[in-house]
Amino acid sequence: MTQVHDAESELLGRLHDGSLTEIEVAWSDPFGHAAGKRIPAKQFIDRAKHGFAFCEAALGWNTDGTVIDGLRLTNWDDGYPDVHAIPDFSTYKPLPWRAGVGHVISDIVRPDGTPSLLDPRGVLRRVIARLGSLGFTAKVGVEFEFYLLHSDGSPIQNDIHAYSLENANGLDPLISDLHDTLGAFTRLEGVQTEYGPGQVETNLVYTDALAAADDGARLKYAAKEVARKHGKVASFMPKPFSEHSGSSAHLHISLWRGDEPAFAPVDGQEGELTLLAIAGLLEHLPAITLFGAHSVNAYRRYTPDSFAPDTVNWSRDNRSAAIRSLVEESPGASRIELRSGASDANPYWLIASALAAVVAGLEAGRPPSPAGTGNLYGKGSPLPDSLGTALALTEQDDTILEILGRDSVLDFVSIARSEWQAYTSHVSDWERHRYLTTS
Repeated sequence: MTQVHDAESELLGRLHDGSLTEIEVAWSDPFGHAAGKRIPAKQFIDRAKHGFAFCEAALGWNTDGTVIDGLRLTNWDDGYPDVHAIPDFSTYKPLPWRAGVGHVISDIVRPDGTPSLLDPRGVLRRVIARLGSLGFTAKVGVEFEFYLLHSDGSPIQNDIHAYSLENANGLDPLISDLHDTLGAFTRLEGVQTEYGPGQVETNLVYTDALAAADDGARLKYAAKEVARKHGKVASFMPKPFSEHSGSSAHLHISLWRGDEPAFAPVDGQEGELTLLAIAGLLEHLPAITLFGAHSVNAYRRYTPDSFAPDTVNWSRDNRSAAIRSLVEESPGASRIELRSGASDANPYWLIASALAAVVAGLEAGRPPSPAGTGNLYGKGSPLPDSLGTALALTEQDDTILEILGRDSVLDFVSIARSEWQAYTSHVSDWERHRYLTTS
């Protein structure tokens, strides 16, 4: 509560003393792009209570901004009315790259004042409330990988050495600027080089689920801005190069009863609650994969020996598994890692869907299959092999539809399906080269 109070007090104080000239009022579109409005600071307080209006179509478009008509929650029949971004003052942060500018994250409400079911942050809030009705809160640590590239999309380095301080030095001054900017704008734990040329991993501090998602959204926004300032590109495309490592989004999840860690180990093993959460993730992972992999490209990551999973399984501290259980001596550090997410995932949907599966496991009360051991590639039922498969599996899981909200999920499915349809209807260069003269 102290952090919330301090953030709001700082915002109000800086508005009062005139040291802020502008506020960025931010929200997330379906696929996690940073959206918002720049508001003169002198107007902010008077307008904040009623919110800042924008066209609801912005919550119903795909990667390239194509508005998907026929959604359940917004469409031409309704005329795409205004919705309102209501700033959450507790999320205030100074914007690191523009002096005198503040940044606040918003919740989206409809004209009648009810929460928008299209708002990804609102979806996460509802799942957190469902978890709260069971007596738990969730803490989440987010990891995002991405590539730093030349402006033409080519690799910025040739070497492939994860954790290399030499490669990190070779990325300066960009990587130092990235570290400093993320440190000021998010709860940053660290930045290191990853397994691709110019690929980096950013780790965020383990915190309450909503704050973790807010940090994830800010991380992606800030990384792109830092790279742009240096004439480079920060790409969260999951698999930009056939021959190089893909980029993931990993979640570290634990449940708490007040200040007590509910995932505390029992005799050095997972406790009953941890096992129920794992069981929920195992049962519903095929259906929630979509929310961590909404693009066609994301499914190119699910291959053996890639450090991304290819099957539905779990194990203890084993990076070939989709679900990695980490039993630690410190009870508060014991957690579950979900490794199926791709780097282009919307952090709100990614965390909401994972917690929905955990809720389902707690409510079902069924233990998981035994933990796998050894190399788990190819062991267990396969993860969806394409976006098309993932879409169908999501629609079929009534439990996940109910917990996340049926209309919210089915509209997300419709938006993601537009990506699949665009892909399957496009005749590629590979097809022409292979079939034009041989058919």
